[in-house]
Amino acid sequence: MGGSKRKRGRKPKNHNPPETLDSPSTAASLDDVFSVSNVDIINPTAAATQNHAENGPRGRTKKSKPPENSEKTQPSLPPQPPPIVPPARRLSRPVENGVIVGGGGGGGEFAVVSGDSIMGAGGMRVVPAMDAVVKVFCVHTEPNFSLPWQRKRQYSSNSSGFVIGGRRVLTNAHSVEHYTQVKVKKRGSDTKYLATVLAIGTECDIAMLTVDDDEFWEGVSPVEFGELPALQDAVTVVGYPIGGDTISVTSGVVSRIEILSYVHGSTELLGLQIDAAINSGNSGGPAFNDKGNCVGIAFQSLKHEDVENIGYVIPTPVIQHFIQDYEKSGAYTGFPVLGIEWQKMENPDLRVSMGMKADQKGVRIRRVDPTSPESEVLKPSDVILSFDGVDIANDGTVPFRHGERIGFSYLVSQKYTGDNSTIRVLRNSEVLNFNIKLTSHRRLIPSHNRGRPPSYYIIAGFVFTTVSVPYLRSEYGKEYEFEAPVKLLDKLLHSMPQSPDEQLVVVSQVLVADINIGYEDIVNTQVVAFNGKPVKNLKSLAEMVENCDDEFLKFDLEYDQIVVLRTETAKAATRDILATHCIPSAMSDDLKTD
Repeated sequence: MGGSKRKRGRKPKNHNPPETLDSPSTAASLDDVFSVSNVDIINPTAAATQNHAENGPRGRTKKSKPPENSEKTQPSLPPQPPPIVPPARRLSRPVENGVIVGGGGGGGEFAVVSGDSIMGAGGMRVVPAMDAVVKVFCVHTEPNFSLPWQRKRQYSSNSSGFVIGGRRVLTNAHSVEHYTQVKVKKRGSDTKYLATVLAIGTECDIAMLTVDDDEFWEGVSPVEFGELPALQDAVTVVGYPIGGDTISVTSGVVSRIEILSYVHGSTELLGLQIDAAINSGNSGGPAFNDKGNCVGIAFQSLKHEDVENIGYVIPTPVIQHFIQDYEKSGAYTGFPVLGIEWQKMENPDLRVSMGMKADQKGVRIRRVDPTSPESEVLKPSDVILSFDGVDIANDGTVPFRHGERIGFSYLVSQKYTGDNSTIRVLRNSEVLNFNIKLTSHRRLIPSHNRGRPPSYYIIAGFVFTTVSVPYLRSEYGKEYEFEAPVKLLDKLLHSMPQSPDEQLVVVSQVLVADINIGYEDIVNTQVVAFNGKPVKNLKSLAEMVENCDDEFLKFDLEYDQIVVLRTETAKAATRDILATHCIPSAMSDDLKTD
């Protein structure tokens, strides 16, 4: 309990979660990107040779040298004028042994001078419509969650985006998070155009922009979306990663399709794993297939000493869900989830004890979120047999295309907020069917503040605020899952809100003054009650304190700790403390009432 910093929980030796890929343009941030822990400095030539040897050649096939003693059978010919090339369809990948001829417009057509070697069993390879890929410049001003009455120093970042139909641009949500100003620049242009943010999808890490200047849209053809690719399908990632200012193209294949953890939104949605090299700045850039259609958006990569070239792409089903959600409601409403926690039913004895027959499969409900609509019909120990007519296996998976299975949460994520779904459950050996309304999930400790500034309330130097994942990251750094107090981590991972407006309120810190002598060491401690009344959220606490006529203010904290202050003295001392620390108000704007 002394001044030394105590580590909570055991920290694994190599803990490197996937990281998002926005590219900071400030010098300080560049140092972080090229830190020893993140990047190994390798000779480019050596790296290319090693990759060639391990993974085989990619792209153009190396021509073999003729024997030294071979005789020349063809006389040298004078140079010939280039042949006349008829217009061809827009191309989507580089042509081997061919000449690319650009069209007149920004997203214009291309033609190919084809040779005998470019037409093979796989057909002709084409280049993607790269003129639709733009560079995104954003100035961020993040809130200071540890000092919630102020903001941090602004910084800039560079990322990628691409044009879609309806005069819109897609990029990543983390690329424009807490934005102050957003600009976009077309390929080959020297002009940056001011952009307007239309929607930010936190869960799916996608943002939608638009540009009011008509000049920006001249000569730009929107990207067309393709179907979800299959394993081993070729993909080409286009963007503006760190290491240069011009557009960059990397190629690879789809190596995995499954439900992935989206780091920015702390959600699990369908994702693609690819082996194409994607780096900081590739965020928001499109991934094209061989037909020139967009099949995903680059958004994060895995940084670990034991892995190489593992990048992740947001697939088209998630992208289309985001776009259609915005078009249906005029705003982003999110991805619905079932408000339950479930358990696998792979153990045969467990299935028998639950009354399941030999031909029945499903998953057992552990807990139901009391604030979700599912709590009205579902109960703990119900066995979910099917969702919307699709049978769920004992491991929680459902059929997905030919020869593949995927978690049944994929079926839920395909729905929209407010949609109805049918669910079949087994309860006491009886099969029941329910019709439920899907909503987005609310956590006691939210994973994101959705761009809103943090709430706070100050009385007698005690700074009260609400706990969120950004707050924990601000207090304990990126390793907050190992550094934060066990009590807070337990609530983060396992607690469910008992009412829609419930918040976890803590004493963030104590601004030292004469009135709070002896309380200086209280840090990040939950407030349980005030003057004997439970504290549901920060606003109710602020109202109770402001309207208190009792002689004393008594705060009940966790671990049976109490704080007692004289009411009149505390309110008088608050004004002096605010002036001393240059704090504009004792409470945030969202807590102020008429």
